[in-house]
Amino acid sequence: MTAHLLAIDQGTTSSRAIVFDAAGRVLAQAQQEFRQYFPGDGWVEHDGEEIWQSVLAVCRAALRQAGLEARQIAAIGITNQRETTLVWDAATGMPIHPAIVWQDRRTAAECAALRAAGHEPRVAAKTGLLLDPYFSATKLRWILDRVPGARERAARGELRFGTVDSFLLWRLTGGRVHRTDASNAARTLLFDIHRQRWDAELLALFDIPPSLLPEVLDCAAEFGASDPALFGAAIPIRGMAGDQQAALFGQACFAPGMLKSTYGTGCFMIRNTGATPLVSRHRLLTTVGYRLQGETTYALEGSIFVAGAALQWLRDGIRLIEHASDSEALAEQTDMASGVYLVPAFTGLGAPWWDPQARGAILGLTRDTGIKEIVTAGLQAVCYQSRDLLEAMRLDGAGALTALRVDGGMVANNWLMQFLADILGVAVERPQVIETTALGVASLAGLQSGVYQGLDELTARWQASRRFLPGMAEERRQALYAGWQDAVRRVRSGAAG
Repeated sequence: MTAHLLAIDQGTTSSRAIVFDAAGRVLAQAQQEFRQYFPGDGWVEHDGEEIWQSVLAVCRAALRQAGLEARQIAAIGITNQRETTLVWDAATGMPIHPAIVWQDRRTAAECAALRAAGHEPRVAAKTGLLLDPYFSATKLRWILDRVPGARERAARGELRFGTVDSFLLWRLTGGRVHRTDASNAARTLLFDIHRQRWDAELLALFDIPPSLLPEVLDCAAEFGASDPALFGAAIPIRGMAGDQQAALFGQACFAPGMLKSTYGTGCFMIRNTGATPLVSRHRLLTTVGYRLQGETTYALEGSIFVAGAALQWLRDGIRLIEHASDSEALAEQTDMASGVYLVPAFTGLGAPWWDPQARGAILGLTRDTGIKEIVTAGLQAVCYQSRDLLEAMRLDGAGALTALRVDGGMVANNWLMQFLADILGVAVERPQVIETTALGVASLAGLQSGVYQGLDELTARWQASRRFLPGMAEERRQALYAGWQDAVRRVRSGAAG
């Protein structure tokens, strides 16, 4: 039996494909960026066809670089940017509107109206989520209400809805399969995470026809097979998980209490809570960590909308740096207590604030402030926001933390990882394989294919490449964080739920 696995990692700014061997080693990878569209204030869109073409291109490139044919791949795993919403023609597979991205804020007023009408407690009890434009349901309703003829076509069964995983599965299988996994379904505001099924009451609340919805499977399951015309032979598709849940799995956070944080476009901290969904009192999310053999493992999650995207803005928006990697050298030259704070609320504030109307700001500027202070403040903001999430988890009774496992493109920055350990006051562990999102979904596909025999095997495989230990004095740690909290207060709109 072949033991090679192909992971599709469809992200917010790029699509990647990685070929792994059975030991979890990267044999080949390809990446392709695609355009971001910003048609209005707080609006973020993608072209679904551009996403599909980028995925197809990187899969073919990764197989070519690995020197492998499709028949030598045991299975494909798909991981994806979550909550991003697509509606497509069931006959052609073509989207009827640009994808509305998870960062998009256009439905903030609708969410506020639903909260004002008293719906949030019931929605939260079923889904573990809050009424926020981050999630898929109001995005889907917006498309159905504003694309001419969409509701009529949906009623006739001509349209399909999905997050990016479902859309890719539909296209990979030549339109034969409409499925998703429990972790992605749990991010739509339409899925009861306790009963593990689409909820009729929620569908009625958001006015969503059930005919649009995909079938929900475990994260390791038989999702279908790729059209033989795409890669030269059919490849089974056997793993699927939203990107943050895939990273939790790739970090081998299988025991209750284990915590990982991913630093990419945004930052997402997820803590395994085992078979029990922990209800947050501090506006974190209760979600599905993963589901295997019908058994659900729950998680507590905090979502930060802007992490690496702040560095991207410093690079592309105001051109203070040429490369994101330049930030590390600049930070090393900067007094971390410069008094400058960058609050990157470009599309509002995520957890634990949930303020879609907040906007970004740079505070504490003086005549001596220069490029290095502003860039360093952009890095520090990632760490301060991480502490916001960790503090909320502690208040929710999630227990003491001894180590945080990290992944994502930003974790290659040693200065950032050390400051993170310092401001959190816990050890930060960077794994040998930092592509843990792709590794996680490859591992799910490998479990379903028999490449791996169980979670113990995956646990034994995980290794840290470096541990960053906190060394900052407590007084300084608290003073820096207090400055951040004051900066956040200044940008909040007062309209948060």
